[in-house]
Amino acid sequence: MKKINLPITDEDIENLKAGDSVLLTGTMITGRDAAHKRLYELAQKGEDFPVDINGEIIYYVGPAPAKPGHAVGPAGPTSSYRMDKYTPTLLDMGLKGMIGKGARSQEVIDAIVRNHSIYFAAIGGAAALISKSIRSDELICYDDLGTESIRRYTVEDFPCIVVIDCKGNNIYETEPKKYCTE
Repeated sequence: MKKINLPITDEDIENLKAGDSVLLTGTMITGRDAAHKRLYELAQKGEDFPVDINGEIIYYVGPAPAKPGHAVGPAGPTSSYRMDKYTPTLLDMGLKGMIGKGARSQEVIDAIVRNHSIYFAAIGGAAALISKSIRSDELICYDDLGTESIRRYTVEDFPCIVVIDCKGNNIYETEPKKYCTE
């Protein structure tokens, strides 16, 4: 298990390989489909973003309401393919990585390699466990989107796995091949 402090550095990204188990500590932003669409539309118009994404990791999540004494409620990952249309543009603008679940398009993989970025998966079905690593939750923008607003999480030992590393190695492609017979 590798421990990484956020914000993630280029050296961290270079040293992480597809398949590595990781615990992230620091701050990350959150956002889902609707927030990505708004950022993408601003980028297309050449307008400034209401949040600085440069060097950030974004977690694709829409958490449930928090119980008293907790920063957030269950906070499991959203299917990443829903952000694929917008992701290459955001990576080209400085986003360093994403956390979600599921496969990514070839365009996203190419953008990860081009931008020396990284894609992590959080474990679907472990939303309550994941929420225990989230220490604080701050609204950044797009409050009208509710759980899809962009937020800043402070996390400690947030568990995830490197799915696609900065060289384009992808465990969703390599791991199944280990079990195939000819």
